[in-house]
Amino acid sequence: MTAGEARRTLADELAGGVVQLIRERRLEPGAQMDTVRSMAERFAVAVPTMREALRRLEAMGVVILRHGSGVYVGENVGRSVLPNPHGPLLTSESLVDLLRARSTIEPPIAAMGATVRDPGGVERITETLREAERCLLERNERLWVVNLDFHRAVAQASGNTVLAEVVDSIVLVHGHEQREILRLHGDEDVDFAEHQRIARAVLDGDADEAYRASKEHLDNVIEAIRSRRPDLRQ
Repeated sequence: MTAGEARRTLADELAGGVVQLIRERRLEPGAQMDTVRSMAERFAVAVPTMREALRRLEAMGVVILRHGSGVYVGENVGRSVLPNPHGPLLTSESLVDLLRARSTIEPPIAAMGATVRDPGGVERITETLREAERCLLERNERLWVVNLDFHRAVAQASGNTVLAEVVDSIVLVHGHEQREILRLHGDEDVDFAEHQRIARAVLDGDADEAYRASKEHLDNVIEAIRSRRPDLRQ
């Protein structure tokens, strides 16, 4: 096992331990948890390792990390379908398949979002874009989590809870792969600009443009990854 694989395995085990802790204490969404340092001491690991495990749970919506405030239980703690923290990652060859699936599913949902414009989803779109911009300016590594939240917000704008759950399942179950996708894409500014285009279309109520913007964004990510990984071109 490589050092990277060992760190990933430890972070996965810690994530499972945190979930168990939430269950044992019967904590509800919004409840404040122990500090990162306290949890690191509890599990006898270094603070950076503990933080990595919490970031994985944040990508699933199980916890929320608030800068300067602490760790809170997330809204998805009670979901019946969540990524298995001990499950295997997708292979590199499967990344494009994941994106193709998203390219098929998300554009019509974005179009519906532009038609319905559910108030909660619209507010969340604005909030996640604002947070993504802050992450870009600060070069904050939380950007990949915020990007996932943006796509979830667009689905929420559809007003259809089942469709929102579908997108949630894709981006949450494969949160680790989404992080790798952003790394391979390599251009955070272009990614953000394309998110802005999707947001404008949804907020303006332009369903056709929302569909195009979402489709072209995901297809562009596929091409960017293929250009960086020749083995994924076919």
